[in-house]
Amino acid sequence: MDSLNSLLDGFGTALTPLNLLFAAIGVLLGTAIGVLPGIGPAMACALLLPVTYGLDPTAAFIMFAGIYYGGMFGGSTTSILLNTPGESAAVVAAIDGNPMARAGRGAQALAAAAIGHFAGGMLGTIALVALAPTVAAWAVDIGAPDYFALMVLAFIAVTSVLGRSRVRGFASLLIGLTIGLVGLDQMTGQQRLTFDSLLLADGIDVVIVAVGLFAIGEALWVAAHLRRTSGESIPVGRPWLGRDELRRTWKPWLRGPFIGFPFGAIPAGGAEIPTFLSYVTEKRLSKHKAQFGKGAIEGVAGPESTASASAAGTLVSLLTLGLPTTAVAAVLLAAFQSYGIQPGPLLFEREPDLVWGLIASLFVGMVLLLVLNLPLAPVWAKLLRIPRQYLYAGILFFAAVGAYAVGGQSVDLVVLLVIGLIGLVMRRYGLPVLPAVIGVILGPAAEQQLRRALQISDGSVLGLVGTPFSVTVYTVIALLLAWPWLRRLLPRRRTVAADGAFAPDADATEPARRE
Repeated sequence: MDSLNSLLDGFGTALTPLNLLFAAIGVLLGTAIGVLPGIGPAMACALLLPVTYGLDPTAAFIMFAGIYYGGMFGGSTTSILLNTPGESAAVVAAIDGNPMARAGRGAQALAAAAIGHFAGGMLGTIALVALAPTVAAWAVDIGAPDYFALMVLAFIAVTSVLGRSRVRGFASLLIGLTIGLVGLDQMTGQQRLTFDSLLLADGIDVVIVAVGLFAIGEALWVAAHLRRTSGESIPVGRPWLGRDELRRTWKPWLRGPFIGFPFGAIPAGGAEIPTFLSYVTEKRLSKHKAQFGKGAIEGVAGPESTASASAAGTLVSLLTLGLPTTAVAAVLLAAFQSYGIQPGPLLFEREPDLVWGLIASLFVGMVLLLVLNLPLAPVWAKLLRIPRQYLYAGILFFAAVGAYAVGGQSVDLVVLLVIGLIGLVMRRYGLPVLPAVIGVILGPAAEQQLRRALQISDGSVLGLVGTPFSVTVYTVIALLLAWPWLRRLLPRRRTVAADGAFAPDADATEPARRE
């Protein structure tokens, strides 16, 4: 009841005309910047941080919250329409969202993403209000072996379940892990794969890698095939979801927060892991497994709801522990400190108006995001009507601008082009891009957690499975790896063919074909 009363007071703060204006500005800026490839919500918050110094802290953080959620929706927009994620949480949206757009269902994919963000954000923020102390206490008990187990689960899930070939999936993951090694060793300070260049000592930013593999690689691939294919305009389609689409999406919308919120509250890679797990879950539970990777709307609805709920979970660790688990949370922590405010257990007592006004503004921002962006779905989808040579030229321009804005160094443009060429080669030989991005994002963190776990156990490998949580995760990994072989041993279901004879079920033979 105390939390509910405080939340009502927060609504009194968030619903003032001035704070509503800042929330609307944040949502619009976040969406607009998130649409640009390579410029995600973290960069938007960082660029606007100096501008907010003269604002009231409550108004500033309300605007930051709008930028956060708006940037996530904008990133999924470019993922769906252009196969170019604006930020890492939107990577999964491209798997089925882009095939939907190319099939003339871009508006429906955007609508499913917008409603998914709304549902996930609402349920995640409700969980933030109700479960913040419990989740924060649980997150404190998670150790290095558990973090490493979670990251291994993400690696296995994305390489084993997505794509048709495990060998290609692990090859792509190896490429990403290798790129993640570039820079100084965080523990010893030794240079790795820097070619004696100080410009690479800080490593390669994940934004540059994601933009290079997705945007540059896709643009070069399209340019290589423009002369072979006709430049037909792709139909946009109707803007609203039909009855069948709603029937297929409402369950993923509701399942997403249960996956995203807990993962957002612990430092295990932000929204990347839960969005992949959500995609895997929806593929397992769906009755339309054959459509996944080709335009299954569940593959958009579930991960987008999960990503939005993960953003709410991120605020649990930030507000209650002062622990940033994502790049945006790190920028928000810097913003708190610039105002002389230190997030932590005492924040709710010392700054109740600020905290509860910020939490209430999340509800307001979700409503504004849905009201503003759902009617604009057909407008965003019309980007596909732009001739591809002009469209991808614009993508190359904005990708270069985004990559240069990361560090302000010209070497970033060279690295961007090199990674783009790697993306082109990967497409040429059928390597999935997604595992490589995951390797870059989670590889350095997984290495650090592995080293910490081994140091704690004095070098004993048994230290990696020293907790019940890690044992549970490794059990799930083993089942995931062994499932294709175990499935062959199960009796095959038989269906009646058109001529009345019995035939094996198509789903039962799918793993054999994939192998």
